[in-house]
Amino acid sequence: MATVAQLVERWLVVPDVAGSSPVGRPTHDPYDRPVSEILAAPELDEAVAGVPRSALDRPWRTIVWNDPVNLMPYVTHVFRIHFGYSEARATRLMLQVHHEGRAVVATGPREVVERHTEAMHEFGLWATSDPGEA
Repeated sequence: MATVAQLVERWLVVPDVAGSSPVGRPTHDPYDRPVSEILAAPELDEAVAGVPRSALDRPWRTIVWNDPVNLMPYVTHVFRIHFGYSEARATRLMLQVHHEGRAVVATGPREVVERHTEAMHEFGLWATSDPGEA
């Protein structure tokens, strides 16, 4: 394995001084290949190739869990200000968390759901992200 100094020496571009340079010039043109080889589709990752497209597109969900710390009005307040839910919907979700132990408060693409989960953590709520059920 190359050390950092070797990598820097190999890739660092130093201006030619008196016609000498520590950096070698490429000896071949990387595009000196047949066009069919350049335009060939990249090989698919075997782990992803066997998974149906619908499984990859499945929405994720943010689940808020019941905890012994946060009061019910605070949880309702968090749902209203972060998600923009109405008072009735936020209260219904808060009661579901309280009585059933958890509630799905948001669904969508993984990145969006993870942001919601992080926001719930910042508010002090217990939350997780997971893929939705098939």
